[in-house]
Amino acid sequence: MKHVVRERSVLYDVSAPKRATNVTVNADLLRRARELDVNLSQTLESALVAEVMRCARERWLVENRAAIEAYNEDIERHGCFGDALRAF
Repeated sequence: MKHVVRERSVLYDVSAPKRATNVTVNADLLRRARELDVNLSQTLESALVAEVMRCARERWLVENRAAIEAYNEDIERHGCFGDALRAF
């Protein structure tokens, strides 16, 4: 069974194999990271997860802006369906 991380519309298979890649990093920053035994692969992967989630959220908001605005306008005009049931 595949374990999948899901954050709204962002999906990725955490059991997918690792893949080697080349990146360019500031030489002094790389030196310091190595001095401090920073796990570069894990650090990059964690940063990519956060960035992918952020970008996906931004894209979702842009793609759904019209529906969100329409919903908010409807609530402004007609109120929320549960307003009559509220006890506070």
